[in-house]
Amino acid sequence: MAFAPDVSSTADPRPAVDDDTPPVDAPGLQYFVFGLFFIFGGITSLNDVLIPKLRELFTLSYTEAMLVQFCFFAAYLLIGIPGAKLVKRIGYMRGAVAGLCTMIAGCLLFIPASQTATYAIFLGALFILASGVVIVQVVANPLISLLGPPSTTHSRLTFAQAFNSLGTTVFPIVGAAVILGSLADMSADELEGAALQAYRAAESEAIWQGYLGVAALIAVVAAAVWMFRNRLPHDAKTMGEGELVSSGRYLIGLALAAIGVFVALQVSGWLGVLIILAAPALWLYDNDLLKRSRFTYGALCIFLYVGAEVSIGSIIINYLSTERVLGQPESVIGWMIGLYWGGAMVGRFIGSAVLRMFSPGKILAFNACGAIALIIISALTSGEVAAYSLLAVGLMNSIMFPTIFSLACEKLGPQAADGSGIINVAIFGGAVVPLLYGVVADATGGNLAFAMVIPVVCYAIIAGFGVFARRPA
Repeated sequence: MAFAPDVSSTADPRPAVDDDTPPVDAPGLQYFVFGLFFIFGGITSLNDVLIPKLRELFTLSYTEAMLVQFCFFAAYLLIGIPGAKLVKRIGYMRGAVAGLCTMIAGCLLFIPASQTATYAIFLGALFILASGVVIVQVVANPLISLLGPPSTTHSRLTFAQAFNSLGTTVFPIVGAAVILGSLADMSADELEGAALQAYRAAESEAIWQGYLGVAALIAVVAAAVWMFRNRLPHDAKTMGEGELVSSGRYLIGLALAAIGVFVALQVSGWLGVLIILAAPALWLYDNDLLKRSRFTYGALCIFLYVGAEVSIGSIIINYLSTERVLGQPESVIGWMIGLYWGGAMVGRFIGSAVLRMFSPGKILAFNACGAIALIIISALTSGEVAAYSLLAVGLMNSIMFPTIFSLACEKLGPQAADGSGIINVAIFGGAVVPLLYGVVADATGGNLAFAMVIPVVCYAIIAGFGVFARRPA
């Protein structure tokens, strides 16, 4: 469904302040929420380091390598709705602990995946890990909105997302040193048989050791959150009455998704993706929230934004290593992924202040147009100009997710948890768009610059939403 912006409206630099939902009085709780943003942001960005590692170990095409993102972000599709239901039943804090424990289980599954050097088990571990991330994110996004006055929701959520970006900056820098350190020494293409299997098992040790450290960090945060589990009310009435989708409809959709996965693996990848997308269409059909054009357009933009951001992050190490750009091996330039995510971190700290002074919708449109310009410059140039212009897209991404989220969810009130669940379903774009990017790249002989047309289209639609939502709801 397409939506037209209200061109007769005037701009207002401040979000609406007449939301009926009172702020939660829980001093100090926001610091724990910042910790949650840091954790799930860092874990998500580790995929960008994992992809070149697994691509080399298992000699994967770009499409096959993007299955890392597909399996990770498929959790948003399958777990977003039951995750929101779980949070409504047990409360924000207990829901966060449940999500963190699930993340620990996913991290530990990297041990058998590495010891057996089996790509499919790696993908399964990523899905479990991402399922926990989804539950934590269902908690974190609406909770930070509740911990203060509605008048500063945009800037407060952007400030919290800056801690998400801090995680996405720190984790891949450390991960690149640990996981990519030996890529330059040998190539899986040079080995076969028992030697190849032994090489894969040995090189995979760095992966499970890294994720074991992550599991320990998550355990510390989970223990801290559990100590404060009674700081918030957690009955269903606090977060809205009713269910986002009935259990029967969800199970039918889940069956559709399972059929789609089978078709994707055995028949046709894109036919399978279309069948999988039928699942959320069934779940959310006739949903009251989707009758709000602002919310629906915003959910679509979350789908596209996450897809564009993940697509660029997933290939940026391979992109920088090409002869046209820097021509250096992945193990040498792997640290530069931190510049991409670091730009998002810096931009979010700046954006938290700027969004208090200017229309969030206009800033969103400006940043989306800036991202398009930088991608075009990178695709048409070479050397350091091509490299750093693409890395600078991270700065443009900085305020997009929190701004789209808060613009789409303005005045949802007690439906905030349901809205967050739908938004988390929309993050499934991180599975679909990168896969499309990989298909285009493989179809053009590995031309990563040409495939940038995919994120360009995504950012163009996001710019339109910025114009559409420039006035308060």
